[in-house]
Amino acid sequence: MKALMGEDGKRRLSVCLAAAAVLAMTACGAKAGEGNLIVQEESGGKVVNFFGPMEKSNPDADNVSRTAFDMTVSMAEEQLGLTVEYRTYTAENYQEKTYDDVTLDRVRNNMDDLYLLNPDTIQILGEEGKLMDLSGLENAENLREVVKTANTVDGKLVAAPQEVVVYGLFVNKDMFDEYGLQLPETPEDLMECCKTFKENGVETPIGANRWWLENLVFAQAYADLYNGENTEEEIDALNRGERKYSDYMRPGFEYLQELIDKGYIDAKTAYTYEAIEGEGPDFLAQKTPIVMAYWGAANTPTAYGEPDFELQVIGFPSSRGQMPVVSMTGFGVGTDAEHLEDTMNVLNIILSDEALQLYTETNKVISPSENVEVDCIPALKPLNDKVEDNVYVLGSNANMKVEQWGNTCLIVRDLLNGATVDECMAEFDRLQEEALGR
Repeated sequence: MKALMGEDGKRRLSVCLAAAAVLAMTACGAKAGEGNLIVQEESGGKVVNFFGPMEKSNPDADNVSRTAFDMTVSMAEEQLGLTVEYRTYTAENYQEKTYDDVTLDRVRNNMDDLYLLNPDTIQILGEEGKLMDLSGLENAENLREVVKTANTVDGKLVAAPQEVVVYGLFVNKDMFDEYGLQLPETPEDLMECCKTFKENGVETPIGANRWWLENLVFAQAYADLYNGENTEEEIDALNRGERKYSDYMRPGFEYLQELIDKGYIDAKTAYTYEAIEGEGPDFLAQKTPIVMAYWGAANTPTAYGEPDFELQVIGFPSSRGQMPVVSMTGFGVGTDAEHLEDTMNVLNIILSDEALQLYTETNKVISPSENVEVDCIPALKPLNDKVEDNVYVLGSNANMKVEQWGNTCLIVRDLLNGATVDECMAEFDRLQEEALGR
């Protein structure tokens, strides 16, 4: 097996999710040495210290140029009569400490009050008891079940996001229509579509990069787990070691290997491609009919927001039909936060339906509140309808002892680099044994 879970991969583990976050948690594998951490001076009066990847925008700027997050923070500042000071991680390269490394250190050492965290750090810090239980916040009651499930550790809601990041298949509907193809519902459907495209001269039916192919695996691995009747029982069995993650993952990895073997995915190219930058040009040029990306890419002109064809975004094919894959970053509060009460009040306002409505309308994303709906573009309606019907698979779940998003991303990359399915399953088994202390 080739370089499973190497240091390079560990340093970049959360980039594949962070690339999707509208809050621009860029470069989770970037340098965090002296000179990269920008600490804004605290003003007089009550203060809450926030650590994240972004700086605060100019308060005198027009609202249209301010970030949605800044606008919700301003709402909290005005209502509570305090100041949220931004302590910023500035990415420069990918050589030393990752954003995750830095957030772990800062939370463990009680250096800030409020943090923006990736799924793997939410899980780690939640298990260590370093994050406050947010379930007592008034506005936490409005959160969707998918949000609560993904961010609950040992029965405590330890983080909450401002948006639900949803991944799907981006398809060129015009190319499907040209060959009389229906949009795929099942893995078999997708395989047949790829066969038709290949027979008609499409060199690579599925454009892929080294970060997001795990979504194809997740959709098949956990379609029944998250949409059946025994979700909690199955996760408990996994956490006790009575069931194996590898048994869930094997069908998805075997399917991915088959797509590679038949030439429907170019593994060597995908292994070198960065998200959107690699496969995007061919998709936009209508050389390949299928790619995978996150919700926001359909709204972004620099991604897939202005194609010269009819774009449709659907869930990944599964035994239960088209299946969105959901993952998310989240805000957490340190258990020993210096300004604990004020911080909890700030987060409560940020999670209010009023603030989330503002955030959702500005960024056109799916809200974590079940009371706030997004006015999405037609291309995203198939994906949005599934989420609204509570049909989804979680790509990150802090209640699972084995971290899902980053580990699966890295193991898929090993498959692309020549590892066998059996070797990949052995890595899942190793991770499970390690997580259970065996």
